[in-house]
Amino acid sequence: MTTSSAPGPRAALIVVDVQRGFDDAGYWGRRDNPSCEANIAALLGHWQETGRPVVFVRHDSATPTSPLHPDNPGNAFKDILTGTPDLLVRKSVNSSFHGSPDLHAWLRSHDVGELVVCGITTNHCCETTARVGGTLGYRVHFPLDATHTFDRTGPDGAVVPAAELSRITGVNLHGEFAGVVTTAQLLAPSP
Repeated sequence: MTTSSAPGPRAALIVVDVQRGFDDAGYWGRRDNPSCEANIAALLGHWQETGRPVVFVRHDSATPTSPLHPDNPGNAFKDILTGTPDLLVRKSVNSSFHGSPDLHAWLRSHDVGELVVCGITTNHCCETTARVGGTLGYRVHFPLDATHTFDRTGPDGAVVPAAELSRITGVNLHGEFAGVVTTAQLLAPSP
């Protein structure tokens, strides 16, 4: 479900995989959007101030050598995630809707029909969460500038820069699964 207007008072902020392990450039490579964490912090602060629902999602990798494996320090959330979320979802796949506890059931039980999806990485867990949310009928806002990703090598061996992957995610989502917006648009006072 797409969106173009400001999120309502019951919109849930879904903060996906903002974990320390993503700071390991030696493991992940070059990233885009150095403003990502500041934008996430601004959204989180606004959601907390306005009393809207906040969900933190954590990726618990099943691969022991991954920085995101639960036994590794990189599994912990970055310091920008402050306060206690209304729900903490743990997952080992790309979709926040396929973790524990069940995000969809929790949102429905709390009468939430609208989402703002931000976090890491743009083209994996954030995009997948937005796609599943849109498919389930949620009104989804996707602040592209409150996400980041990493350069990736395609099957042809060519490197696709992170900024290009983010742009493509925006194109893929906008008008189909979500409304792609900016953090400033989400924080702007309602008219």
